[in-house]
Amino acid sequence: MKKIIIVVMAIALLAPLLYFPHSTYAAPVLDKGAVDNYVERYLGRNGLPGASIVIVKDGEVIHAQGYGHDSEGRPVTEHSLMKIGSVSKAFTAFAVLQLVDEGTIQLDAPVVRYLSELKMNDDRFEQVTIRQLLSHTSGIPNPTIVPQADTLEKGAKRVQQWQLQSNPGERHFYSNANYWILAWLVEKLSGMEFAEYLDTKVFSPLGMDDSLSLVNAGDAVPGLPLGYVSAYGAAVPISEMEQMFSGSGGIVTTAADMGEWLVMHTHKGISASGKRLLSLSLLDESYSPQPGSEHYGLGWSLSASEVTPQRIQHSGALSGYQAQQSVIPSSGYAIAVMLNSFTTTFEHAYAISDGIIQLTEGQAPALKASVPTLIDCSVGVLTLLYVVFGIRGILRSKKWSDRRQHHSALRYYLRLIPQLIPIAGIGWLMFIVPQLQDNSSTVLDVFRLWPALAILLSIIFLCAVFITGTRINYRIKGGNSK
Repeated sequence: MKKIIIVVMAIALLAPLLYFPHSTYAAPVLDKGAVDNYVERYLGRNGLPGASIVIVKDGEVIHAQGYGHDSEGRPVTEHSLMKIGSVSKAFTAFAVLQLVDEGTIQLDAPVVRYLSELKMNDDRFEQVTIRQLLSHTSGIPNPTIVPQADTLEKGAKRVQQWQLQSNPGERHFYSNANYWILAWLVEKLSGMEFAEYLDTKVFSPLGMDDSLSLVNAGDAVPGLPLGYVSAYGAAVPISEMEQMFSGSGGIVTTAADMGEWLVMHTHKGISASGKRLLSLSLLDESYSPQPGSEHYGLGWSLSASEVTPQRIQHSGALSGYQAQQSVIPSSGYAIAVMLNSFTTTFEHAYAISDGIIQLTEGQAPALKASVPTLIDCSVGVLTLLYVVFGIRGILRSKKWSDRRQHHSALRYYLRLIPQLIPIAGIGWLMFIVPQLQDNSSTVLDVFRLWPALAILLSIIFLCAVFITGTRINYRIKGGNSK
């Protein structure tokens, strides 16, 4: 009887397991169709022309796909070339850590030990270490306007007239200049051009056969079409803003190649072919918070504590492209998202990546309204209002002037100050700033960054110019008629 009771109780306890589906207890199996559907709907909702993605799980590529089209009308595939902007920093950091791994440099040594010719207008620069450059805690600033440079060495030496904005190691300040210097360091110590080093020591061993690294944004790349910039919910093809970005943002790659890179990162530094490219200790160090940098490791940013699941990641953006790479240690997934478009007001690549991560967690990502489109349309409404009131102001300039013909010249012209302020401010932004420090920016770059805002500013500027001009003209004519 006791044996029968035990058997009955065992059956009662185990019965639920016989009826619950296996997926209740196992990690959710990724629905690739759901991923494709989500990305396609996201692109359509936000007016984005194309994207490519790759998803890796525990050292294996499980999905790579392209969506939409490029600026030449070709379908985007997982083999389409894309620029990845600052995602390149993870590769630069990896190259530096390889030199650390082989004993060529020391992570906590001052960078001037290896680049003695590199100076800065600040004595504290001699204390800046390689670790601090990698973690953006060097104190080196990140100015928007910098002189032109056509080589990596010239680009790195642009810091010579700068000063640190904090003591080395004290605070995190994101700066592209850190990575210009690091790329030049790799170049000097390896005896190879930085692009050649990446190709020899990183791309080729990983099987990233379509990847390359540029020195300047304007360098020609066969097969790489123009990117787009978002405007009013649509996308406009546009050429790249000229800049020297080697080390900080110069890599051109594909989703398929990024898959090989992420395979290695989810396989303890070992490539798909079984070759170790970096020691596990240094790889783990690159994912770890650094002194003075709670949310940045060595070439990777670290998600805030409230973000779930936790991610090791990096984003990138140029004037025609956006990219996002994310590694999720808790699940073994890694995702790269690459867009052939740029949107100033929103990181679409991050949002798409976040949605895919939710799908890997068995959740359904929400497809929200297009915030950038709403912002641009709001700016567009302001633009139309300025057109209407601008035309009205021009047409009423004679009446405005006639009412003030009895004013003294000083008083009359002082009343023009409200119109002169936007002329001076917007004129300085659009025509003077691009010429500062002999940089390579142009007036067109203002439109590349945010077309809707640039059009609004242009309308305000033109309305102010015409209103001011007609009022001055009527004042002169009125004075001459007396």
